[in-house]
Amino acid sequence: MKNVEDVVEWANNSIFDKTGEHLTPLQEAILTGVWYRQKYPQIAKDFHCSESHVKKEAAKLWEKLREELGEDLNKLNFRSKLEKKYRVSQASQLGHCLLQIDNINIGGQFIQTIEDTKIRSPNPPNSPQNNAISPIIDLTDAPELTSFYDRTSELSTLKQWILEAHTRLITVYGLSGIGKSAIALKLIEQTQTEFDYIIWRSLSHTPTLTTLQTELKQSFGRSQQTPLTTIIDYFRTSRCLVILDDVQNIFQSSQLAGRYLTGYEDYGKFFKQIATSSHQSCLILLSWEKPREITTLEAENRATRTLHLKGLGEEAAEILREKGLADEEKWSDLIALYQGHPSWLNIIAATIWELFDGSVSLFLADGNDLFLGDLEPILESHLERLSDSEKKVCYLLATQAEAVDISQQPADSELSKSEFLQAIQSLARRGLVEKVLVGLRSKFQINRVFQQYIQSQ
Repeated sequence: MKNVEDVVEWANNSIFDKTGEHLTPLQEAILTGVWYRQKYPQIAKDFHCSESHVKKEAAKLWEKLREELGEDLNKLNFRSKLEKKYRVSQASQLGHCLLQIDNINIGGQFIQTIEDTKIRSPNPPNSPQNNAISPIIDLTDAPELTSFYDRTSELSTLKQWILEAHTRLITVYGLSGIGKSAIALKLIEQTQTEFDYIIWRSLSHTPTLTTLQTELKQSFGRSQQTPLTTIIDYFRTSRCLVILDDVQNIFQSSQLAGRYLTGYEDYGKFFKQIATSSHQSCLILLSWEKPREITTLEAENRATRTLHLKGLGEEAAEILREKGLADEEKWSDLIALYQGHPSWLNIIAATIWELFDGSVSLFLADGNDLFLGDLEPILESHLERLSDSEKKVCYLLATQAEAVDISQQPADSELSKSEFLQAIQSLARRGLVEKVLVGLRSKFQINRVFQQYIQSQ
């Protein structure tokens, strides 16, 4: 089905052929709402009637359509059943090639099989060929996934947000190398059949919003006979998953987290539009830091969620096993020391082989000394993005042996209370400072690895 108008027309014709009756205005509203994955209370509110009345009309509607779509038809599976039965790829009507990925495999070894697919000949709507049509996937900007470590809990959370809660805007933020791109690629592998389009774009080259939107419309337009005007139009008429990687590149350095570069402020308006508009798609942002407006959108319950991706737990042992390190009984200490950060552990594992022939016990012989070595340039790349106030707070926290109660600002701080709290908040949005429960109070502490680096400077 091309859009919701086609859905309503199909349902109206189907019911009229059997009963001689047309859809009622409320039934049209129910079809439209369900197509956009709205719940009955929202449909009732928009139509200015009671929820019970909507449920009664919906029950009649599904009963009339079950002969076409199956006895188990309901509001949850209506769209998927209709698409499966009647979705005919517009590619069969176009005179050009379609960017498509088939048989995608993104685990263990990533196999990227983007290819220009020849136009398929038209088939009857319910033919096996059309039932098996793959989504249109463009991963040309995506990194290669060479390995993936267990993120069962985080993946389950993301899938629940997208497939059940119908979250429109998701931010996954965390330190560089923590696995943001990897979990997004794994998510695509596990959910690709739920979407009409999946597109990955990197902001590493800092495109303007106009440039990004042009690129996205070009990807969408490959299968559209008549190109649509805006990205939101595509998000409404199709089920789209768009991933924007390296979002931190459109934020300023030497400023508090999430402040846009001059001339890039319209990104914030775009993200807000995605979160607040009615549509059936999802935009995922992958970033070192959390955009400022996201917190406000979350507070307003605007179909917005944030996942702070942290290190692996005991699953990180697989990294050390792959590297062939010795002294397995010491692996948990090494993992805790470097916080289960996959990139850090890979680098330190190389150091252990280089200096200690793979012996973790020898490397950890001086348990009080946290070795950084080749991690230092990575840590510096984060610290050089900080504002002056954040740097002052980092240096202050790095000198503290214990977590700090921020309701009692340290006496030697050069900042005002407001500046101090803003800096703490910003550092938390970068993942450099974390909140911990000490007794009955929440306190803040700097990431221990960054603490060691700052103390060494």
